[in-house]
Amino acid sequence: MSIDLTHGEVKHPYITIVPEIKGESPVIMGTRTKVMDIAIRYELLGMTPDQIIEQFPHLTLAQIHDALSYYYDHKSELDGTYKKEQIFINELRKHYPSRLRAKLRVV
Repeated sequence: MSIDLTHGEVKHPYITIVPEIKGESPVIMGTRTKVMDIAIRYELLGMTPDQIIEQFPHLTLAQIHDALSYYYDHKSELDGTYKKEQIFINELRKHYPSRLRAKLRVV
């Protein structure tokens, strides 16, 4: 089951939400690639769409641009979710430190 992602008059033909794939995270249709995976590379890492395609060769430029368009249409919601996930991950790291990092420090 996928959800129609119409935002006002703007349609995002390459973006869907399939709860069975990534929960409530929007993904590029037919893939497991989250919109936030694209947005992080563009916004935080300063990558161009062409550089993003190098990391995701299964995607098209149109899919990348649609993911970015969807991100900007839902920026506050997606950023809020991302921040909550990062807080959760940091809490987990405090309670469950990496065994590998501990072993690497010993060596």
